[in-house]
Amino acid sequence: MAKKTTNPTKSLKIPAIIIVSAKICAFISTKLATQFAAKIFTTPIKHKVPKREYEMDSKSVKKTIYVPSIDKSVITYLYGESKQKILLVHGWSGRGTQLFKIADELLQKGYSTVSFDAPAHGKSEGKTTIMSEFIASILEIERQFGPFEIAIGHSLGGMSVLNAIKDGLVVDKAVIIGSGDIVQDILDEFVFKLGLKKEISQNLRDFFENKYQVKMDDFSAYRAAKKIENPVLVIHDNDDPEVSVKAGIHINENLKNGSLFLTTGLGHRKILGNQNVIKRILDFIKNQ
Repeated sequence: MAKKTTNPTKSLKIPAIIIVSAKICAFISTKLATQFAAKIFTTPIKHKVPKREYEMDSKSVKKTIYVPSIDKSVITYLYGESKQKILLVHGWSGRGTQLFKIADELLQKGYSTVSFDAPAHGKSEGKTTIMSEFIASILEIERQFGPFEIAIGHSLGGMSVLNAIKDGLVVDKAVIIGSGDIVQDILDEFVFKLGLKKEISQNLRDFFENKYQVKMDDFSAYRAAKKIENPVLVIHDNDDPEVSVKAGIHINENLKNGSLFLTTGLGHRKILGNQNVIKRILDFIKNQ
């Protein structure tokens, strides 16, 4: 029997039970709906390590490191042995081994990679997290394992890489794949998928700004891009169902030294294992 393949250009659905729960909360009160949405928004889904990632998972040297600024610990993966190190950053509900195909190719080219399970992801402890904790983890990993020549981030990991560079991460170049852009757009899309009214999206932004004492738009990728001088390769799929291609295009427009590589039909995750994409990354790293 042929193996059923999922359509990479079809969006992942939020489970019906969560949508029903959100609507019940909204019926009771807007405040309750906002609190429920905030809880779901900051709770990643922990997936088992798939078989295709076993090799990287088993051959990596794992170390738990403490990130003082957020009072949390994360699991790191050191893959390969080389002084030429590249940092890999997964996206929301991802894992430190998710970019294994890129990591394998980098190993063959003489690099080693350092990746990590972000707070509340993979083997790292915790239930909830937010992008600022991804950024804090990156900066602590640089302190303990750096310097890195390149940083590569997927999805929220792409946004986090750009923000980390803005906040002091030192790399020669960066690659972002399927990165989100404007935080309010991400909140709007999330609230829409939950089946809630748009006003909840504004409430959600206010909730996070009050809780974390930050301005959410300060984390928008295009804002970080404006402050980055380094060469950055922006990769995005025209048919990405999770993050619109306009995000990648807009980020690239705001980079001083950006290059844009658009693919078709690979969606949000399949793009990580595509040979043309990996070749483009290797060429970008190699070229002075």
